[in-house]
Amino acid sequence: MQAVVADRSAAPASPARARLVLAVLTFVYVINFLDRQLLGFLAKPIKDSLHITDGQLGLIGGFYFACFYCFIAIPVGWLADRTNRVTVLSLACAIWSGATAACGLATSYPQLVAARMVVGFGEAGGVPPSYAIITDTFPPGRRGTAFGIYNFGPPAGAALGIAFGGWIAITYGWREAFLTIGVIGIVTAILVRLILRDPPRGGLDRNAAGVAAVYEKAPFWATTGMFFRNPVLLLASLGSGATQFVTYGLGNFAVLFLMESKGMTLAQVSVWYALAVLIGMGGSMLISGWVLDRLTRKSRTGYALAPALSLAVALPFYVAFVWAPGWQLALGLLIVVMLFNYVYLSASVALVQDEVAPNQRVLSGALLLLVMNFIGLGLGPTYVGAASDWLKAHDYQNTLQLALYSITPFYLIAIALFLWLSRVLRAERKVAA
Repeated sequence: MQAVVADRSAAPASPARARLVLAVLTFVYVINFLDRQLLGFLAKPIKDSLHITDGQLGLIGGFYFACFYCFIAIPVGWLADRTNRVTVLSLACAIWSGATAACGLATSYPQLVAARMVVGFGEAGGVPPSYAIITDTFPPGRRGTAFGIYNFGPPAGAALGIAFGGWIAITYGWREAFLTIGVIGIVTAILVRLILRDPPRGGLDRNAAGVAAVYEKAPFWATTGMFFRNPVLLLASLGSGATQFVTYGLGNFAVLFLMESKGMTLAQVSVWYALAVLIGMGGSMLISGWVLDRLTRKSRTGYALAPALSLAVALPFYVAFVWAPGWQLALGLLIVVMLFNYVYLSASVALVQDEVAPNQRVLSGALLLLVMNFIGLGLGPTYVGAASDWLKAHDYQNTLQLALYSITPFYLIAIALFLWLSRVLRAERKVAA
C-alpha cells in the first residue's frame, strides 16, 4: 500500500555523491564477478590439479553455484527491502570473499564444491540491493546510463580476473589467485559499510501530483505473486534466461575452449582474452545503457527490441567464433559476439525496476535474477560440460566445440521471447493512450 505524502528526506543526491555511490557499487560488482569468473579462467590448472572432468566443472560453475545464488537471493531481497540495503550488501561481500579465499584452500572436488556454494550464497546479496540503491539515487531518464555503467562491473571483473588473477596463477599458482582476490573482497566489504548510506526508498519517483511518495514495506508473497503474474516481468526474465544460457554456457568454458581447441597458452589468455572481454563485454554494457535511455524516452518497447535485434546480429558471429580455426580470428569474432550479447542485461534490469513500486524493487530484482540465472547460470554451464563429457564418452572429437555449437538454438528462443515482450509493451502503450 502507498501513502502519498511529501518526503523532505527524498531530495536527489548531489551529482558528486551520486557518482561516488555508483563508483562504489560498480567496484563491488567488479569484485563479485571477478570472484565468479576465476573458476572459469583457471579451469585448466584446477582441472589438472584436482583431476576433474568438464562435466564436474560445469556443475561447480553452473548448477551447484546457482542453487545457492538464485534461491538465497529471494529471502535476501525480501530482507533488504525491509532493512538497510547497504548493510546487506556489505555482509554479502564479506561472505562471498571469504568463501573465494576458501576455494584456494580446497584439496578435493567436494571441498571446492562446498566453497563455491558459499560463494553463491554470498553473491546472492550483492546485486539486488545495488539495483535498488541505484534506482533510488538516479532519477528516471538517467537510470539506463547508470545501470550501463554499473553493468560494466562484470566485464571489468572478468578482465581483471583474467589479467591479475592470471599473473598470480602463472607466478605463484591458482590457489594464491583465489586467496588474494578473497582478501581484497573482505577489505572492500568494510569500505562499503563506511562509505555508503541507504537512500530513501522511492524518493525520486513522483506520483501524479508531482510529489514523492512514502511506501509501506511490501509483503513477500504478494510481491512474488505480482512478479510472476505480470507478463512484462516474466517475459523479460525468461528472455534474459535464454540469453544467459548462451552467455554463461560459453563464458564458463571459453578459456578452456581457447586453450584446448584454439591453441592459446595461459599467458596469452591473460593478455589477449582479457582485452577481448574488456572491449567486447565492457563496450556492450556502456553503450547499451546510453542507447536504451534514448530509445525508451518515447516508448518502452526499446527495452525489448534492443535485445532482440542485438542477439540477431550476434548469432552468426557466435557460430563463426566456434568454427574459427585459429585463436586470433576466434578472439576477433568473440569481441563482436560480446558487443551484442549483453545488451539484454541493462534493458531487463531497467525495465523491471521501472515496472514495480519502489518498495518492491530489491525483491523484484532478486526474482529477475532467480529466473534468468537459474536458467542461464544454473543450466547453461551444466549442459555444456555434460554434453562435452557425453560426446567424449561416445568417441567424438572436438567435444567442447560440438557442445558450444549445440546451444545456438537458445539465441532463437531469446529473440522470440523479447519480440513477444515488445508486443506486450506496445499493447500496454495503446491501452494507456
